[in-house]
Amino acid sequence: MNQRKERRVFSLELRLGAVQRMLAGESPTAIARELGVLRKSLYEWKDTYARHGREGLSRQRGWSAPLPPSKASPVTPPAEQAARAELLRARARIAELEKKVGQQELELDFFGKALQRIKALGDKNASKSSAHSSPINPCKAN
Repeated sequence: MNQRKERRVFSLELRLGAVQRMLAGESPTAIARELGVLRKSLYEWKDTYARHGREGLSRQRGWSAPLPPSKASPVTPPAEQAARAELLRARARIAELEKKVGQQELELDFFGKALQRIKALGDKNASKSSAHSSPINPCKAN
C-alpha cells in the first residue's frame, strides 16, 4: 500500500504574486490560507525569487541543472525597500495608536462610572440631610 501524495503544481503567476505580496509586508500565514499552500512553500518561493528572480520561480521542482545566482539588479530596488520600510513603520505606529486609544477608552469608562457613583452618593446624602432638618429661611426669622 504505497500511497504517494500527488504534488500540486502552482502557476508562475500565483507563485510570483504570493512572493510579491510577502515582499510588500503581507502576512505569510494569511497568504498561505488564502491560496491553500503551505507557508513553507511561500518561504521557499521567496528564497528562490531572491536568488534567481522570476526565472527561478518558473522552473519546476526537481530539475537537475541548478541556476547560478542571479547577477542582475537586486530583487527589490532601493525605492521599493524604502517604501516598504515606511509602510512597516506606519503599520507599527497605527498599532501603537490603536493600543493607546483602547487604553483611553478604558480610562474614560472607569472615570465615567466613578463620576456616576459620586453623583449618586451626593444625591443620596442631600436627600438624607433634607429629610432630617428643614432649611433655614433668613427672611422668616422671629
